[in-house]
Amino acid sequence: MRVILMTGKGGVGKTSVAAATGLRSAELGYRTLVLSTDPAHSLADSFDIELGHDAKQVRPNLWGAELDALQELEGNWGAVKRYITQVLQARGLDGIQAEELAILPGMDEIFGLVRMKRHYDEGEFDVLIIDSAPTGTALRLLSLPEVGGWYMRRFYKPFQNISVALRPLVEPLFRPIAGFSLPDKEVMDAPYEFYEQIEALEKVLTDNNQTSVRLVTNPEKMVIKESLRAHAYLSLYNVATDLVVANRIIPKEVEDPFFQRWKENQEQYRQEIHENFHPLPVKEIPLYSEEMCGLAALDRLKETLYSDEDPTQIYYKETTMRIVTENNQYSLELYLPNIPKSQIQLSKTGDELNITIGNHRRNLILPQALAALQPSGAKMDDDYLKIRFADNVRV
Repeated sequence: MRVILMTGKGGVGKTSVAAATGLRSAELGYRTLVLSTDPAHSLADSFDIELGHDAKQVRPNLWGAELDALQELEGNWGAVKRYITQVLQARGLDGIQAEELAILPGMDEIFGLVRMKRHYDEGEFDVLIIDSAPTGTALRLLSLPEVGGWYMRRFYKPFQNISVALRPLVEPLFRPIAGFSLPDKEVMDAPYEFYEQIEALEKVLTDNNQTSVRLVTNPEKMVIKESLRAHAYLSLYNVATDLVVANRIIPKEVEDPFFQRWKENQEQYRQEIHENFHPLPVKEIPLYSEEMCGLAALDRLKETLYSDEDPTQIYYKETTMRIVTENNQYSLELYLPNIPKSQIQLSKTGDELNITIGNHRRNLILPQALAALQPSGAKMDDDYLKIRFADNVRV
């Protein structure tokens, strides 16, 4: 299955680009699902048809769906939902409030990943296009497999084993005091089962032969800066970007003096987009005189974006991580475009290399060849962070 994730700062037009990509993909005969995982869904508005949690056919070979976290919770994690609801009701919340609050923060991202994994396993579609949340939330989604794995291995699994063993002894004393029961084995097993699905999906997300991210941006200073950061963070999580879409460019034929300053600024920012994202290809979309809403408008956008191209192709194969051996010394090279070395913090614990950039952190499990060695230095070279490992310094 080909997986394409559309992301960008809120309001840049990623939903329209995702929908238009789905139209062209279906037109070429690929069974295509466009899935919105953004809690503030707008995919149905873009297609101008009603969509729900289950896939609904939009055109031949094209389906659309908007993730409903509550429905996903009920269908796949019912035992956990019932337990959380029981706990909240015991604390004095009524049924409706408890049901709503049973969706804990972050569950939208988790269920988005689980839904992707389910479609991947079922193989019903040839192409899965994810209309994801704005970049910050999307990056949390992509980091979940690794971050979740770290917590599950170190904390949750040992706690789960202890909890199951002690429950028969503690439950008779706990329930009369707290007003609710301790979680049973079904409830305790559910998070780990979800983690196992997410861990399996990580291999798909980091396979640049199957999965690509497409960054949608606008020729504006703040939007470009966020897109550049997102590109670097995606590389940090070993997820490849293959295309940048610059949206809402004022056409040359617009000569109204009101837009003159806008056009001058956009010309500068367009150049920055091409230079800063090089060698990634950049596609440009004009600012249309109408709202991109409905199939007729999306068809026009589709023609502008792809013409006679196949949108499922890999436009650029980005190498986000590689191991190089030179003069009997190993180097781990991470592609971190436009990130100065001063913003990067490195540390090593056991077989993990901890990389922190801003508020994003990755705990990278090192391959066996590097796990027993100590980092001996690091430098930025041509957008790659090159971390040297000494072959004579053992941990």
